Amino acid sequence: MDNKTKKLNRQRRHARVRTQIIGSNKRPRASVFKSNKHVFVQLIDDENGKTLFSSKVLSSKKSKLRGSKTKKAIEIGKIVAEKAKSVGINEVVFDRGGYKYHGRIKAVADGLRAGGLKF
Repeated sequence: MDNKTKKLNRQRRHARVRTQIIGSNKRPRASVFKSNKHVFVQLIDDENGKTLFSSKVLSSKKSKLRGSKTKKAIEIGKIVAEKAKSVGINEVVFDRGGYKYHGRIKAVADGLRAGGLKF
């Protein structure tokens, strides 16, 4: 499989998942995107079409977080959870973005749970 096919397959999986998952103001959608170097997490209110919070883990040259990419993903989950708790959000709907629930995606989910958010 080439990269174009992999990307299209992930986008199709994500579109299928998105028909079921809808975020609201009280229970936003926690959307995760990963590239080879970075992890991006957003809390999205789909009813109003607004992003409530966004956070990202940059490459180790730009980021203050240290460790493996998986450890950084856990930390970014905790950071997003703290931001959400400060505004009064306690529950989210987790959107894995068409990726397998494995590795950095699972680490972000674990970080969100460790920060006190419920799925």
